[in-house]
Amino acid sequence: MSAARAPRIPVEERLFSLVLALLATEPGLTKSEILSTVQGYRQKHSPNGDNTALERQFERDKDDIRELGVPLETLDDPAASGNNQMLRYRIPRGAYELPLDISFSSEETALLTLAAMVWREGTLSGESRRALLKLRSLGGHAAVPELDYAPRIRSRDAAFEPLRDALDRAVLVRFPYLKPGESEPRRREVAPFALVQHQGRWMVACIEPDTGRRKTFLLSRIIGPVQVTTVAAERPADATAESALAALDEVWEARTALIRVVPGSDAETRLTKRRSTSVRDDGLLEIHFADLQIVADELVSFGPEVTVLEPESVRQLVVARLRRLVAAHAPTTGQTPVESSGGHHG
Repeated sequence: MSAARAPRIPVEERLFSLVLALLATEPGLTKSEILSTVQGYRQKHSPNGDNTALERQFERDKDDIRELGVPLETLDDPAASGNNQMLRYRIPRGAYELPLDISFSSEETALLTLAAMVWREGTLSGESRRALLKLRSLGGHAAVPELDYAPRIRSRDAAFEPLRDALDRAVLVRFPYLKPGESEPRRREVAPFALVQHQGRWMVACIEPDTGRRKTFLLSRIIGPVQVTTVAAERPADATAESALAALDEVWEARTALIRVVPGSDAETRLTKRRSTSVRDDGLLEIHFADLQIVADELVSFGPEVTVLEPESVRQLVVARLRRLVAAHAPTTGQTPVESSGGHHG
């Protein structure tokens, strides 16, 4: 695979893979072994070509790791003293592990466990796992305890893993996507460039190959299998997770709803603490949102504790949900459910 077609590896995964590699081998690894083996380098490494730019990247990564407090050591080869190409790099376990006198309370352990549950399995990609097998052939340990603390992601959405696989391979995907208000899903063919979590929901940021437009899809609305193709997908340099999150934040900040909440209610407590919420002098809350359907579902969940004042688009979605709820619980004797006047809820 040429450098131009090589999948883009996030810098955090490259640094994480480098740390794992240097922990996994007691004698250390040479620069050549690192560049040809470790995830994030090997995709750009040329066995017989010029790797000057890649070597400069490795030098910068070494500085970044040390600034993070990781004790990266450089070992000189006695048989080739002064030969920079024969220098070996490693991270000594004893200097990296937690001191024996450090312990965590039950509350701290619970919080660490919850943090680890946010990431599970997807973060350390298949490429990284395969790279570890190669490293062991270079003299690494059979077991890497640090993997127990590796960032892992476990998503309830079945689409997550195939989309992550497509990101690793830099290929197009196809999937059925059902938008709210539509009765049939539409088949999408897109080039994914980032999997992100925004306001607690997993989304995939993609580029439409025909138009070049960038779109974001909720994983929960992908209602069928994700087909990972073999069609290579080129990604612009600015197509990153950071740019996807910035675009979502821009939509979030631009869209607001004005609501009234019952004082002292659960709705007041939770919605006041919601990101970017502001409380007006008259006690009304101005909340931000990115998706009309999602915010309507959220507001309906508070029942009579919330009244939507504006915009009309959100108000109407909430009213429609409340009417369906009333209809679902209406007597079966032919009585007509009471229509919402919008006086309290709407």
